[in-house]
Amino acid sequence: MVRTAAPHPGVPGQGARASRSRLDILRWQAGCGTFNVPQAAAPIAFALIALPLTGTAESGAALVLAMTAAQVLGAVPVARVGRRFDGVRYLRALIGVRALALAAVTLLAAVKAPFVLVVAAVVAAGVVNGAAYGYMRLLLNYLVEPAGLPRALGVAATLTELCFALSPVLASLLGAVSPAATMAVVTVLGLGPLFLMPRVPEACGLQVNEVGRPRVRVPRAAFLWLFCACASGSAAAAVEVGAVPFALAFGLEPAWAFLFALTLCVGSVMGGIWVSVRNRKPTPRRVVAYLAAMSGGSALVLAGGHLAVTLAGAAVVGLFLPMLSTFYSLALDELSPPGRRAEMFALQRTASSLGIMAISGLLALFGLRAALTMSLVLLLTACALAAAHAAGLARPARAEVTDAGPGALAARRSPGRSTRA
Repeated sequence: MVRTAAPHPGVPGQGARASRSRLDILRWQAGCGTFNVPQAAAPIAFALIALPLTGTAESGAALVLAMTAAQVLGAVPVARVGRRFDGVRYLRALIGVRALALAAVTLLAAVKAPFVLVVAAVVAAGVVNGAAYGYMRLLLNYLVEPAGLPRALGVAATLTELCFALSPVLASLLGAVSPAATMAVVTVLGLGPLFLMPRVPEACGLQVNEVGRPRVRVPRAAFLWLFCACASGSAAAAVEVGAVPFALAFGLEPAWAFLFALTLCVGSVMGGIWVSVRNRKPTPRRVVAYLAAMSGGSALVLAGGHLAVTLAGAAVVGLFLPMLSTFYSLALDELSPPGRRAEMFALQRTASSLGIMAISGLLALFGLRAALTMSLVLLLTACALAAAHAAGLARPARAEVTDAGPGALAARRSPGRSTRA
């Protein structure tokens, strides 16, 4: 792989990336796709498990909430523990812990154990989920050149959206046979990264050089993009979690709820393909435009009035979701202090989960319109903050060009001086 961009200082494994085969990258992307199967299938699989145990499918939402809350609380501490260990082995250990916890859920459901035991097993699965994602994303830095990261992340986003579109369908079909069988299949598919993740010798003793050094503060801009990730996650969650209320609001049967989530996923797949083809990190100004467009889509969903309008809004939200999530990942990669990249990637996952939790809570307590309004408010706030940040970055650049004179401006515009991939 030819290096087409200047290396980022402090990014691990830069010298080794050029020799990585395409097969290793494909294995990582496939592992990333299967990693999300348990989370994607959870709403339906957990509802099917909860129904015979508690007599109500709504208890499945409590299991989803418990797993998400555990992921939020455990992401950073569990990721921090892994700094002293080999990155790939630690990731496999986390995947193994999650699989054992989900296997316990399967067994408990099969023997109709008390519901509280099922909750405990689900919490154990959630605790390691955020950190596992953080290390999976970190290992990509060892496999891909900086110039190829947008494309690799775009492909991963596309596979993730396909996973979120197909996993609920699989869970529904298997659930007609047996809820325990559904969980068993979901657990096995979630083991994908355990076998697909390639060996990364450069990640041996991952970040061990950084252990014991004084902790470096996280730049303020990182918190901005984490908040934006939360806002983006809330916009997608408003469509996914509110799918059944949407169907009922338009006079459809609850079974038609898949139409709204499927539209969101189709938009996300198209956005992921666009990211992969374009293979560029967006500028902050372009990110502001993406956030504004997603806000417009969220406003269409809120306005409703006609099924086509709501579906169009859901498609717009889905279209810009992978574009924004790819930017957040790349921005956090650059802003992360040495030795804390896995934590920052885990925090990105956590931020999205917080958005999902907030919207789910509002939907349960105050209804669909309140959840949609809050997601739009979060998006507009994120858009305003990102615009202020982009303006702040532009001012020093203009001042630098003015001080350097017209010759510097010509040099900046010269194609021969460009380092963009």
